[in-house]
Amino acid sequence: MQSLFTPIRAEGLTNLRICYDWKTRAVKLEARRDWDPDLDWSRYNKDFVYASILCEDKKILNTTEVWALYQQYDLRPYLESVIELLRKGRHFGIECYYFEKYDIRFMCNVHNWKLGLKNRQHATLNGGIRRHSRDENEYDVIIDGLNLGRGSSFKAIAAGVPYGGCKTTVTMDPLDPANMEIMGFLAYAIDSVRTHTGPDMNFPAEMADVMQEKFSMQYTGGPKDSLGPTGKPTAYGVYKTMKQAARFVWGSESLDGRTIAVTGLGSVGGNMVEYLLRENTKLIISDIVKQRAEQLIAQYPDRGITYVSPDDILYVECDILCPSSIGGIFNDDNIPKLNCKIIWGAANNQLRASSQEEEYRLARLIADRGILFQTEWWANCAGLLTGSLAYMLGKDARFEDLIRRIDERLPASTWENLNEAKERGITPTENAYSRCEDIIYGELYN
Repeated sequence: MQSLFTPIRAEGLTNLRICYDWKTRAVKLEARRDWDPDLDWSRYNKDFVYASILCEDKKILNTTEVWALYQQYDLRPYLESVIELLRKGRHFGIECYYFEKYDIRFMCNVHNWKLGLKNRQHATLNGGIRRHSRDENEYDVIIDGLNLGRGSSFKAIAAGVPYGGCKTTVTMDPLDPANMEIMGFLAYAIDSVRTHTGPDMNFPAEMADVMQEKFSMQYTGGPKDSLGPTGKPTAYGVYKTMKQAARFVWGSESLDGRTIAVTGLGSVGGNMVEYLLRENTKLIISDIVKQRAEQLIAQYPDRGITYVSPDDILYVECDILCPSSIGGIFNDDNIPKLNCKIIWGAANNQLRASSQEEEYRLARLIADRGILFQTEWWANCAGLLTGSLAYMLGKDARFEDLIRRIDERLPASTWENLNEAKERGITPTENAYSRCEDIIYGELYN
């Protein structure tokens, strides 16, 4: 399996930076050895900080030397393909950190710094951190991370928070939060790329509590955090905006009598079900862990909740399809088979695309089916808002204030976007991007 980390590991290096200037199309590369192999990461922010010099035998490779290195390992075409992804999505770049002892491959996929440049915080970027298993294809992991990073940039606008967008992906074994070496390394890496983050897929929420206690305040979203994990407010924001989608299609915010299919019953999807049960809805649910569905059905025996396998849930006849787990769901093959009136869920990257242009094309295919769909980041940004408020306000953050901000901002912005898109004769996805592009891609310091 091809990997950006192969030459890094083989040459005893620790870092790789890929930087892309979308205005000039210039690419700059840097590979480094910034720390010694025997560095005790459990001592991070005790004996040393992220700005410390951690290696006497420091080594830095410039752009020309990095190209030559990847050519040496027959990986230049692979590196070029990754850079092409940056070009297509107008991303700033990728920062890679390698922890040899545990073979941990950390990648921060940076989309855009702009909104965070003047926020007076250590972190100028915002985006979750998720874990990938070793058997996953790295190129697919990069596509996912870049798409999520781009989504974070636009979510920041939707949520009204002063941060640029990124997404961190880590290929490693399941995390043991008691392993202070690994926790210290992940703290150092996040601090160094100047993002604040929260545990996402395959990382336990408790990770953030340990980080704040032992290593770094750049992690939020733990059970002990002032606002707690982000799953519940994310679900609440999607629920409130779903009601606006219903109003747009059927003339009423009420979901009474609507059949809603929820895919994924994790920290977001499980809470989504709880909110949907506030109304007289008929729910169809699915999860790769069938026990989660069985527990929900047993918890609400009088609500007639139906289980459908993950292979079939996308194609059930329903009013609203609510994807709430992994992304990359909708593509050319399955869009013609959909049997719903609205797609409205919390999952990130619901369209299987590697660029905005591909998202636009798939969004049009959905619209041509007579299905209402709006890019998810315009509605599922309450999680990002939660993490940002927890980071900025600390112990002064209040859950009731978070809910008030969600209520005041998200339903109104969704209603505006849906109607504006209709007036312009474009999809809500295209319109949401259009509303943000001048902010993201305008003059750097405006």
